[in-house]
Amino acid sequence: MGIDAGGTQTRWALARADGAIVAQGAVEGLSALQMSSDTGRAALQTTFAKLCQEVLAVGQPTQVLAGLTGFGGDGAVLTALLAELLALDVANVSLGNDIDIAYRDSFEAGDGYLVYAGTGSIAAWIDQDGGFHRAGGRGVLLDDGGGGYWIAREALRQIWRGEDECPGSWQGSPMAEAVFAQLGGSDWSVSRDFMYGQERGTIGRLALAVAAAADTDPLALDILQRAGQELARLALALIDRYGPRPVVLAGRAAQLHPAIFAAMQAALPASLALQQKVAQPHMAAARIAAKTVPIR
Repeated sequence: MGIDAGGTQTRWALARADGAIVAQGAVEGLSALQMSSDTGRAALQTTFAKLCQEVLAVGQPTQVLAGLTGFGGDGAVLTALLAELLALDVANVSLGNDIDIAYRDSFEAGDGYLVYAGTGSIAAWIDQDGGFHRAGGRGVLLDDGGGGYWIAREALRQIWRGEDECPGSWQGSPMAEAVFAQLGGSDWSVSRDFMYGQERGTIGRLALAVAAAADTDPLALDILQRAGQELARLALALIDRYGPRPVVLAGRAAQLHPAIFAAMQAALPASLALQQKVAQPHMAAARIAAKTVPIR
């Protein structure tokens, strides 16, 4: 069984010993960072309980590999929780960072750089000795440029700056109309409660409204193009440190609009091999688990 837990969605998959995927599903997003508060721990446990209930309705896994956003290495409590929910020994449950698994879904160790844009953003390289090297991935409060949260925040920033300068101007902006429609209102109180009261994955989904307006609103298009440039910056950071290698762009935010990939490509050297991929890290984790080889 493989699990890919992100801020927007938590996906799972079951694989046979030969690697064939036999079932998959999804529940709400979660983060290992939720373990820092009582409320967060309760929400995480509820989400894992729902996921495991879905899985057990299909079959009984024998080995589990879970990749969690925000995972810092101390997973004893989460390992025990998953083992209990799935009626497994803790030795049969392995936890790792979600980007470790996403990388292995795209490259063999040492072969290239992964730039992943989901709710947040990060670039990663796993060298031939298994060492993990990163650029970005510092969290939405510090950076995560080009991720879904960043796109949503940039959109609301621009909308409300426009309102400061010319109240009511949002009505002439397709992006503002799409954003406010998703939020459920144009009052500042609605935006305020959303940005300061919702989980980061929920905020990241507002990027969908920005992408929907990009073909008719130059401001929305500019935000997506700048997102692509931010993702290129992550790739260039690893290239400057470790040399040129192929780059794969993956993650749900990267798929929002073609302008993101186009802007990233334009910001990278023309000689660099850049590919966009629809990542399936939950399936990759299930296949790794099927081989009973814990992720490093």
